Amino acid sequence: MYIRQLFQSSHLQWARRATFPKHSQGRLQRARRWAHSGGGTYRAVIFDMSGVLIPSPGRVAAEWELQNHIPPGTIRKAWISGGENGPWMKLMRGEITTEDFLQEFGRLCSEIVKTSVPVGSFFSLLTSEQVAKQFPVMTEAITQIRAKGLRTAVLSNNFYLPNGKSFLPLDRKQFDVVVESCLEGVCKPDPRIYKLCLERLGLQPSESIFLDDLGPNLKAAASLGIRTIQVDDPETAVKELETLLGFTMRMVIPNTGPVRETVEIPRDSLEKYLKDLLGTQSTGPLELLRFDHGQSSPTYYVRLGNHQLVLKRKPLGTLVPSTHSVEREFRIMKALANAGVPVPKVLDLCEDSGVIGTPFYLMEYCPGLIYRDPSLPGLEPSQRRAIYTAMNRVLCKIHSVDLKAAGLEDYGKHEDYIPQQMQTWIEQYRASETGTIPAMERLIRWLPCHLPKQQKTTVVHGNFRLDNLLSHPEKAEVLAVLDWELSTLGDPFADVAFSCLAHYLPSSLPGSLRGQADLAAAEQNKKLTEYVSNLAWDFAVKEGFRVFKEMRPQNH
Repeated sequence: MYIRQLFQSSHLQWARRATFPKHSQGRLQRARRWAHSGGGTYRAVIFDMSGVLIPSPGRVAAEWELQNHIPPGTIRKAWISGGENGPWMKLMRGEITTEDFLQEFGRLCSEIVKTSVPVGSFFSLLTSEQVAKQFPVMTEAITQIRAKGLRTAVLSNNFYLPNGKSFLPLDRKQFDVVVESCLEGVCKPDPRIYKLCLERLGLQPSESIFLDDLGPNLKAAASLGIRTIQVDDPETAVKELETLLGFTMRMVIPNTGPVRETVEIPRDSLEKYLKDLLGTQSTGPLELLRFDHGQSSPTYYVRLGNHQLVLKRKPLGTLVPSTHSVEREFRIMKALANAGVPVPKVLDLCEDSGVIGTPFYLMEYCPGLIYRDPSLPGLEPSQRRAIYTAMNRVLCKIHSVDLKAAGLEDYGKHEDYIPQQMQTWIEQYRASETGTIPAMERLIRWLPCHLPKQQKTTVVHGNFRLDNLLSHPEKAEVLAVLDWELSTLGDPFADVAFSCLAHYLPSSLPGSLRGQADLAAAEQNKKLTEYVSNLAWDFAVKEGFRVFKEMRPQNH
């Protein structure tokens, strides 16, 4: 509670320096009007930064004091000291350098606790990329606001960094107008800075909504006729903004749907685990969706506070041996990220089945496109070529990973990969077959006698195909390779061959064989298996004729 009280103090409006970048300073665009209950229209939304778009300095200070064994409230007291003429306010107005600020602020903190206080480390933490990250819910809201034709602005009490640049850890393209206190020489709640922002927007006060987490800043804006929203929690604030503007600001997460009862997760237990893992910034309701792509290990989209995550867990029940190994998948993705392979950032592996019923791991959510149809309908030939070229480049990168440097020398056997795979596939088929398929029986006898020799050992993905790649929405670039649960060490040509499979499968083939399985398709499993078995045997016959034709006649 004391942190909230700190930032509601009339002396500490500066702690809410909403520093957001200006998108353009040229000719004003005509903004779309959105009616509200008062009979007028809203044409812009103005954001504070700290505490609205990124974590508040008060929360960062409290955590830093705890970690560094500094008496609680030390930073707060130093902030208040001197009022409008204190070092913090002078820094906000751009009147002193960062070096002078740190010297004076450090002296104040040391006087308060009667010992030296490393304020430099606090300032570094406050401005670090780790802490100064925009809340995803606010990023989504800004995107939707601009898509509806409204203008956006940032009205920020901020400061200069040691490199001479202002502290703006955000994408300036999100905003039409940015007003920074250190550049203007005036801070909130001074009415002049609000009027300056409205002037640059070209709007009247009643046409704007202002979001801030400090009472004095909101009171000053309201006195000018600006509609205000108190931000205690970003999620709640966005809901209030949706009510005022009359449209949703939450993006739909592609390829997801509600979690069915059969794959439900104990939410209370998961939420407690996440809060212990992520810390105090994981406030807000837990949101859980299930990804509907494929039918392998259940995979979920998780949002808690400003964190967007993906949870992948083992299925419940008896599993086919060597499948659904989330432990191996976590290990390989962590190692490959350090080796420069594009994979989602993994966060934690939980092997305690007591949390949600089975082991699972967490990774950061990475937005992007998944091309489900390998024929890439609707794209030009040059675009399709570029996408597959990017896919091949990533596969080359996977196969070029230094096993020793990546700590993966023991991730699998270094020889006889294809014979081992063949034996595994036969065992898995026998464990799940429901009837005899003649072509499959012929393949089981023929293939072991016609396997190529392994020339090289590399990381092998095991399921490398287009719909297991997360692609950039605007250019031919692979953002992340997904689904590593079949990965091991082996022959790289196995991945190459598998990635070419889509070229030989007819477009009319049901989706469960092209990576788009659902329950209805799974029920046709025997029929589909028979189809592919016949296709494979046809390849085997053609290969036999090719070898026969290449044989040189022998002289007798």
